Amino acid sequence: MTLEFRKATAADADQIWHILEKAIARRKAEGSDQWQDGYPNPAIVAYDIENDHGYVLVAGDKIAGYVALLINDEPAYLDIKGKWLTDGDFVVYHRVAISDEFLGQGLAQQMLTHIDSYALENGITSVRADTNFDNKGMLRIFEKQGYVYCGEVFFRDAARLAYEKVLNAG
Repeated sequence: MTLEFRKATAADADQIWHILEKAIARRKAEGSDQWQDGYPNPAIVAYDIENDHGYVLVAGDKIAGYVALLINDEPAYLDIKGKWLTDGDFVVYHRVAISDEFLGQGLAQQMLTHIDSYALENGITSVRADTNFDNKGMLRIFEKQGYVYCGEVFFRDAARLAYEKVLNAG
C-alpha cells in the first residue's frame, strides 16, 4: 500500500470528520472520557485546515488517518507538571485518528514517523504530544516510537499524560 502524508484541504473535511466521529465512538466504547465533551468537532477540523495545521495520511484515494500539527503552539505545555526534555522549538500534534477501514495496520505509527520527518524538515528535533491516561493504544505507540514520559498537562480541566521525543538531526 502506497501512503502519502500531505496537508489536508477543505475538500477533505467531511472524510476527516467521519474518521474523527468513529474514533470518538471507539473511545466511548472503550470506556474513556477522552473526546466525549464535544471536542474535537467539525469547527475544529475546519480551523485546522484553514490554518494549515491539518494533515492526512492517504492510502490510494482514501484518507486513512488525520492529525493536526503545530510548531511551538500549545499554551498548555507551558504549565507542565513535570519537565520537558528540551527547551527549544518543538512540533506538537493533536487529534490523531485512523479510519476504521485501516485499523490494525500500523498506520498510526507510520503517521508518527511522518511527523518526525516534518519536524526535521523544519529544523526541529523535539516532538511533543499528550494523551488521556486510559488511551492504551496511544500509550503503546508512544513507547514503541521512543517517546519519554515528561509529566502532566491540563486541557479543559483534565490531566493528560505528556510525552516528548528528541530526534536525531544527523
